[in-house]
Amino acid sequence: MIYIMQKILKKGLYFIIGIISYPGIALFNRLKVKGMEKLTSLPKQNVLFVSNHHTYFADVITFLHIFCAVSWGKKKGLGIPYYLLWPFTKVKYVAAASTMNSTLIARIFTMAGAVTVKRTWNSSSGEALKGLEISDTRNILHALENNWVITFPQGTTTPFTPGRKGTAFIIRQYKPIVIPVVIHGFRNTFDKTGLKIKKWGSKLSVEFKDPLEYSPEESSEEILQKVMDAIEQSEKFNPNSTPPNS
Repeated sequence: MIYIMQKILKKGLYFIIGIISYPGIALFNRLKVKGMEKLTSLPKQNVLFVSNHHTYFADVITFLHIFCAVSWGKKKGLGIPYYLLWPFTKVKYVAAASTMNSTLIARIFTMAGAVTVKRTWNSSSGEALKGLEISDTRNILHALENNWVITFPQGTTTPFTPGRKGTAFIIRQYKPIVIPVVIHGFRNTFDKTGLKIKKWGSKLSVEFKDPLEYSPEESSEEILQKVMDAIEQSEKFNPNSTPPNS
């Protein structure tokens, strides 16, 4: 009974968030989704979406819209959001505990499916921490057992920041289907939180790529490099990087 109530509560939360956010994503701005049809054949568990990151919440909200639309058979875009009448909620996303505990709105988004983890790097203090907590990895494993999980390997909205080995560790340990995702336009359209539109009429894009090919025998460094290349955040994609032989 408690599980059913939690499920209904989560669907209600998705409906409210979806109705509020839909105009900013698909009406006032223009969202284009590439590779959406690839999601229809995925199992409903042990799938890890790895993506670059532009805002705290707009990225995740857009993914939720897309996943809900896919669950209703859509393959080319969001269209009319009737999918919010019974949204697909078997989705979790990895987020920093410090961010998700910072405001009331953030706590509400935590209820929508956040798997909170401790930061491995505190950008405000410069404090280096020791990798993933054991409890964090267990929570992510538990999430993968019954859900699609979204993670942002860079752990920050700053472009071309090096990826964190925790993502590679999760991939090596739990061997999920890994779907790379590349997003564009969100950083210029929304503020850093992703809750306020700062530019109207923008083009937003989300591209789902083919599943990442990897071997659990590969090192964490090798897997992480593949991930960063796939989400186009490695140094070779950075227009401001210095060529090796310059």
